[in-house]
Amino acid sequence: MKLNNIMKQARQMQSQMMQIQESLANETVEASVGGGMVKAVFTGQGDMKAITIDPAVIDPEDKEMLEDLVASAVNEGLKKSRELMSEKMGGITGALSAMGMGF
Repeated sequence: MKLNNIMKQARQMQSQMMQIQESLANETVEASVGGGMVKAVFTGQGDMKAITIDPAVIDPEDKEMLEDLVASAVNEGLKKSRELMSEKMGGITGALSAMGMGF
């Protein structure tokens, strides 16, 4: 493969990556724990957009349970966000691996 072709493919992949990153910023995933008592919403880039807590789960006598639910919702939301990113970027990383530039 000629160097010019490699450079052209690299520019195309860079453009595709930028488009994917822009689309990931506009896509969201939601994680719900505790039967829907705590929900976390993340962008495909891993930024948290919102967290919702059902007032029924707010008990001053049991703040540890709420803390655990929030942590679980955030962790699950991050996991889903990473999965979405991996799914969207799969074609690009596969192409880079095929070119000997594995990621």
